[in-house]
Amino acid sequence: MKRVLIITYYWPPGGGAGVQRWLKFSRYLPLYGIEPLILTVDPDYATYPATDRTLENEVPEEIEVFRTRATDYFRLFSKDKSVVPTAGFARPEKRGFAGKIARFVRGNLFIPDPRRGWNRFAFRKGCSLIREREISTVITTGPPHSTHLTGMKLKKRFPEIKWIADFRDPWTEIYYYSMFSHTPPARWLDRQYELSVLRRADMVLSVGEKLSSMLSGKLPDPTGKIRTVTNGYDPADFSGIVPTTPPLFTITYTGTLAASYRIEGLTAALKALSARGIKFIIQFTGIIEEGQRALLESSLPADSLSFRSYISHREALQEMAEASVLLLIIPDHPGNDVIITGKLFEYLATGKPILCIAPPDGDAALIVQQRDNSHVALYHDSDSIAAFLKMAADGRIGNRDPLQPDYSRKSGAGKVADLIRSLTKSPS
Repeated sequence: MKRVLIITYYWPPGGGAGVQRWLKFSRYLPLYGIEPLILTVDPDYATYPATDRTLENEVPEEIEVFRTRATDYFRLFSKDKSVVPTAGFARPEKRGFAGKIARFVRGNLFIPDPRRGWNRFAFRKGCSLIREREISTVITTGPPHSTHLTGMKLKKRFPEIKWIADFRDPWTEIYYYSMFSHTPPARWLDRQYELSVLRRADMVLSVGEKLSSMLSGKLPDPTGKIRTVTNGYDPADFSGIVPTTPPLFTITYTGTLAASYRIEGLTAALKALSARGIKFIIQFTGIIEEGQRALLESSLPADSLSFRSYISHREALQEMAEASVLLLIIPDHPGNDVIITGKLFEYLATGKPILCIAPPDGDAALIVQQRDNSHVALYHDSDSIAAFLKMAADGRIGNRDPLQPDYSRKSGAGKVADLIRSLTKSPS
């Protein structure tokens, strides 16, 4: 069985979508003749946006996990790990001038990100594992994209290894990039890091076709180098979870809701439904930016709103299965057509109707449009949103069969295994 070293900052007990991709692939790679070894950061030295201890139960016993120390640069900003920035900065941070200074420091003194404090420890351990375990393939996954710098350094030390850089999100085009107020030299350096990774990696993976196209555009000759392996859902996660119809029409949103997730059209549509006497509850589970919560509370009746903080992955799946409609919102930002959230595939796996508020030509919207019980609407199109929700509330739109196996984590792991073998020319 071929050994592959996967270097990932996010691993249980870290929680959220950043953990799921390689946790799930690692579970199924052995079925395809690939033995994954995991190199990650010791939780005592890590800074996670979210923690989910239940995910530790999903790590197969036979997988070896190696953990190292790290220098936690986030402690320079706050000793309280509960205020670590989340995607899109949905969690409250320092306000006003102090907040701008903190973001400026992060964006200009810690390039590409403060989690690079793990790199020297990861590199040292990576070197010993490559020597001792006869590793021929290394995979790094980002964000944090600083992890790719470890892969690049390992490739320089061991030119014979094959290195795959996995992009779960864009690097310098990420939708909240401008919040860091990079100076021109810092922006140039960050882009040089990104370009160096793309050039020196033997293969680059991304989670969607449009992200692959974006990355390809940065290279003079990307032929065959950049490949797409989407995220997916794990049928095992849904064991014992049976979709049900709630007594009250329920719209469910899970995950981050930052300021860039525009909801004005949604709130206008919900107000129109309420005015027509349609009873509903819309529940948000995750990290909700204060301004977004204030907008919802000022627009809708209190008894139609529900807010919950971060819950375990299992609880989130149960919540999805008990919804009438699942809500997906893509941040409103140039280049947002590349965004495919990990939860989309779990939404699809429930068979529930999905309301997707997003650019209609984006990768997420194109996937949602494959389901005849789901709908894609523009951010401001309250009439379209209201019409779809009314049809669902009236029972004219119902559940469908779960998603086909093409989007399963097992299928994705098989694609990764094929790509690894294509690089190393190893027989099956």
